[in-house]
Amino acid sequence: MSERSQTSYIARQRAYRLLLYFLMLIGCAIMLLPFFWMVTTSLKTELGTMRVPPQWIPPQLHWENYATAWNMAPFGRYFFNSFFISITSTIGEVITTILAAYAFAKMRFFGKNVVFTILLGTLMIPGEMLLIPNYVTLTRLGWLDSYEALIIPWIVSVFGIFLLRQFFRSIPDELWDAARIDGCPRGRYLWRVIVPLSKPAILTVALFKFLGSWNAFQWVLLMTNSESMRTIPVGLMVFSSDIGTAYHLLMAASVLAIVPILILFFFTQKQFIQGIARTGIK
Repeated sequence: MSERSQTSYIARQRAYRLLLYFLMLIGCAIMLLPFFWMVTTSLKTELGTMRVPPQWIPPQLHWENYATAWNMAPFGRYFFNSFFISITSTIGEVITTILAAYAFAKMRFFGKNVVFTILLGTLMIPGEMLLIPNYVTLTRLGWLDSYEALIIPWIVSVFGIFLLRQFFRSIPDELWDAARIDGCPRGRYLWRVIVPLSKPAILTVALFKFLGSWNAFQWVLLMTNSESMRTIPVGLMVFSSDIGTAYHLLMAASVLAIVPILILFFFTQKQFIQGIARTGIK
């Protein structure tokens, strides 16, 4: 390749990258625009939210909207319920997922592939089809409007089992052979060798579960009656119907609801991306 051709090739590559970065920047701006509008609206007055044309940045920031929104509803209880349900169900799902995924990835038993195929087939069943049977079952158990109804049915995830199984299969079997020679039982090998090597994938499963539990709405709305059992999504729905057109307070409450998720993602984004990439899921 001549020097002129090489220079032209480098110039085309730079132009392509600049165009790609420009398009990505535009896409990022479009995605962030609703969040920016939500934050700025939460700092406006009630009249400021109704201005035409809309005012993107208010002349005066009203931080007291957050305190007002917080005191107008029992958000402290809502946050406690969301954190308790999300953390408890995440711990339960991680434990059951690790055990099931290890069995499907590293153990041999009759009908393993058939059972795993049936499990994957359940992913095609819409969740709405299971609402009534699950509601009837839990009502007969006396779990209506209780933490048990919001946690126990969701401590098993077929998608999580599939995700961890793919990761466990990438771990060499020679490690188990060496551990067995040293007299290590299978249970200790799982928790002392497999689990530490699979931290990115396990963290990915935990993040998916935590986000799903935090944002759960339909099931919580169906299974709870009292105000003390509401979570953040259901509490926001009730709050929006109570305050009417006070959009500045509604936006302030919405910002408070998403702050914990943003903090969680910022601290775990590296492990989250690693877990997705190393399991081959795109």
